[in-house]
Amino acid sequence: MIIDCHGHYTTAPKSLEDWRNRQVAALGHPADMPRVSDLVISDDELRESVETNQLKKMRERGSDLTIFSPRASFMAHHIGDFAVSSTWASICNELIYRVTKLFPDQFAGVAMLPQSPGVRPETCIAEIDRCVREYGFVGINLNPDPSGGHWKEPPLSDRWWYPIYEKMVEYDIPAMVHVSTSCNACFHTTGAHYLNADTTAFMQCLTSNLFKDFPTLRFVIPHGGGAVPYHWGRFRGIAQDMKLPPLTEHLLKNIFFDTCVYHQPGIDLLLKVIPDDNILFASEMIGAVRGIDPYSGHEYDDTRRYIDGARELTEAQRSKIFETNARRVYPRLDAQLKARGH
Repeated sequence: MIIDCHGHYTTAPKSLEDWRNRQVAALGHPADMPRVSDLVISDDELRESVETNQLKKMRERGSDLTIFSPRASFMAHHIGDFAVSSTWASICNELIYRVTKLFPDQFAGVAMLPQSPGVRPETCIAEIDRCVREYGFVGINLNPDPSGGHWKEPPLSDRWWYPIYEKMVEYDIPAMVHVSTSCNACFHTTGAHYLNADTTAFMQCLTSNLFKDFPTLRFVIPHGGGAVPYHWGRFRGIAQDMKLPPLTEHLLKNIFFDTCVYHQPGIDLLLKVIPDDNILFASEMIGAVRGIDPYSGHEYDDTRRYIDGARELTEAQRSKIFETNARRVYPRLDAQLKARGH
């Protein structure tokens, strides 16, 4: 089985975006706020939006299951207040749930949280409870910067975040650390802000004892870990200067990286630097980087080709990256698969 741990519902019916635009336009004018019931999306619309996009690509590329969450750039936690984010997250998560019910063998749900700048994270607990208990979701997406590129929240190591971590430990679910749209002109959303956040999240964990407080907490850092693998020596040296344990002991029991790296040399570096136990297959298709790479002749986000093309990997290592690591990091997914005979 090939499990893609990083998929977003980027192809949702346009009526979802239209409803969101109405919500944003009504900020400051409560009487104009759209009602949740105004958004009507049929199962047939959901099927078409997935079958002609994500499922089509999965079948062409040979992946079996995608861990699926709302569109990252649409989270936009910097817009409005907690009430706005709460309503928006609830709508987006329900659509993910409906997709997982329509295609239970191909998709497993991950929750968007109703974060809002300056609002305490415990306000997200009710949505986590709902998504895990009622929807059967297997993880969450955690935005370390709800301000959208201005970094106003405490670092991930701060006790500010502990209520979410306590709930993650209770449910034995991981978080993918994933920011949303940048509203800071200095940081392009997918080319800078996402990768900055991946690197920043890793460094915040490195300079803390977070995992002593939460030994079973698990983070998936996407996009190949941002700059982390490329600068592994820098991070090892910083940890050494700080008299911290080796990174394999200090962080790699709790932090994992995906393979959303869109060229063979980048994947080869990731595989050479990061232990294979800490790498989860992912593509993020249909996502930030689309189109054909003129050097390879293949789509950039067809990341299975890069894992298959990594000559030094053994079949046992490929099996870890494609399947068993994801089942270990997402134990609720593993339980669901076992219940279906996988």
